[in-house]
Amino acid sequence: MNGRTYRGTALLVAIPLLIAAFTVSRPDELPPSSLPPTFDQQAAVEATRELALQFPIRPPGSEDARAAADWVAERLRSYGFSVQRDRFDGSIPGRGTLPLENVYAVAPGRSGLALVVMAHRDNVGLSAGANDNASGTGALLELARGYGVRRQPAPGGTTSPINPARTIVFLSTDAGAFGGLGAVRFLERSPYRNRLEAVVNLAAIGGRRSLRLELAGDRPRSPDATLVETAAGRIRERAGAEPRRTSALGQLIDLAFPFSLYEQAPFVGRAVPAITVTSASERPPRPITDTPGTLTPERIGQAGGAVEGILGSLDEGVALPRSSASYVYLGPRIIRGWAIKLVLIAALLPFLLAAVDLFARCRRRRIPLAPALRSYRSRLAYWLWTGAVFGVLALLGVWGEGEARPISPDIDFAGDRPLLALGVFAGLALAGWLVVRERLLPRREVTVEEELAGQVAALLALGVLALLTVATNPFALIFVLPSLHAWLWLPQVRHHRLWVRAAVLALGLAGPLLLLGSFAWRFGLGADAPWYVMQLVALGYVPLPAVLIALAWLAAAGQLTAISAGRYAPYPSARERPPRGPIRELIRRLLLVFLARRERQPLRRVAGS
Repeated sequence: MNGRTYRGTALLVAIPLLIAAFTVSRPDELPPSSLPPTFDQQAAVEATRELALQFPIRPPGSEDARAAADWVAERLRSYGFSVQRDRFDGSIPGRGTLPLENVYAVAPGRSGLALVVMAHRDNVGLSAGANDNASGTGALLELARGYGVRRQPAPGGTTSPINPARTIVFLSTDAGAFGGLGAVRFLERSPYRNRLEAVVNLAAIGGRRSLRLELAGDRPRSPDATLVETAAGRIRERAGAEPRRTSALGQLIDLAFPFSLYEQAPFVGRAVPAITVTSASERPPRPITDTPGTLTPERIGQAGGAVEGILGSLDEGVALPRSSASYVYLGPRIIRGWAIKLVLIAALLPFLLAAVDLFARCRRRRIPLAPALRSYRSRLAYWLWTGAVFGVLALLGVWGEGEARPISPDIDFAGDRPLLALGVFAGLALAGWLVVRERLLPRREVTVEEELAGQVAALLALGVLALLTVATNPFALIFVLPSLHAWLWLPQVRHHRLWVRAAVLALGLAGPLLLLGSFAWRFGLGADAPWYVMQLVALGYVPLPAVLIALAWLAAAGQLTAISAGRYAPYPSARERPPRGPIRELIRRLLLVFLARRERQPLRRVAGS
């Protein structure tokens, strides 16, 4: 590999980095509302405790869930609202198809635009769910009281209702702890779905930690930066501290693999400005200790007062654009998503030029690449077979069934790990490997030129996969680039010691490990992170193109690993192949084993007699 070409091209990445530096800016913040604050912390805390104590076990479809919906509807009616109830069925992983219900009330405004304040009222059923999410529901009801026709006066407040300029919807969703099914239903079927200007979600606001803004969507998009900065400003005013946000690396990972356990995600994914205000981390609080005694009333007051201020700023301010822009916060400033994409795509150039140059060198030296490409094809066929087996088992419901939404980490939607299904999957995957390995086993000493051809074939495949990644989601290049730039140097270290080759190979695994590490660390999944990602794939949450790219990447990684370990062989020629194909040879061996057992049985009977 021509290292000079690689290093020279790498200097070109400085140009998009410079362009990205000039895009860094600070978003605007809407001015504070002119209305006096009326949010009553004590009333919100009392509503929170009442919901948690009267209806502690509220998983979707349960008796307490239905009673909680009635309780929320009655509270909203007491404020003078005409309550609307949307009943629907939803498929929840591990629990089947259950009846669900959204409850919402509307404060009509002079404009056709709509602002939504929402909170889910269900829980996973392992505790009272006081923080997640009785606290959000209590604050939602207190916010609705301020816009009600029969509003009860707050201490020091007025009794006249607020007349908003924009229509404000107070939405209590169902199945929020199970992928946000209620939020998706409202977004897809509500009469306000085409009039949404902004959405503010309240979730787990009664914890001890300071307030945090959750921004991730289920597509590579970001909420409007003006909304985020306005929310941050109102939280600073009410809580006296800057709200926490996901780190810059975490935000980039969320754009590369769009995922969130909060209900703003489907709105952000469909270009509706939306945020979640919470006191929890990226993962909602553990339900086993979520009791009324663990609530922090001051935090509920801070969150509710801040959202009241956000509503006032949005109602009195300019309209927010519905856009599909993306960005990453770097402290108080943002860097535009298109600039990040430009840098990531530019980072491909050194690899692509060096790989093409390596390919040209092989052509000039008349090193045949066809056997190496066929070897990669065999590995790709094996991984596609494995993926197809997994997909068929998923269609049969072996891994569990449900909507293509994020799964609560507090439940295992397939129950105990389906050992029988895993055994079937492993058996079929092994059978596929036994078929393919006949074409991949070394039958003679492999020359240096053949090893180089195998590396070039794998690198070319990685280049094609990188371009496909650009076409689907350029942010996902952060998972691919480490393997490109590390494995490009494998031809240079082929004569080094085994540990050097293993270290270079391991560096290329940094991308997938970054994704799994994000699930393990940020979402508290630990060693269950790979299994959780497999569940997302089984549900169909991960797009099929991303799955196919991952399988093709595994094929390239397998070929480079075989070369580094000295176990690589080019695809054999007709003279080197056995007279029978791999499938016929496998059937022959199975028949020989079966016949040998049958021959031993009469001998045992004779010996026994």
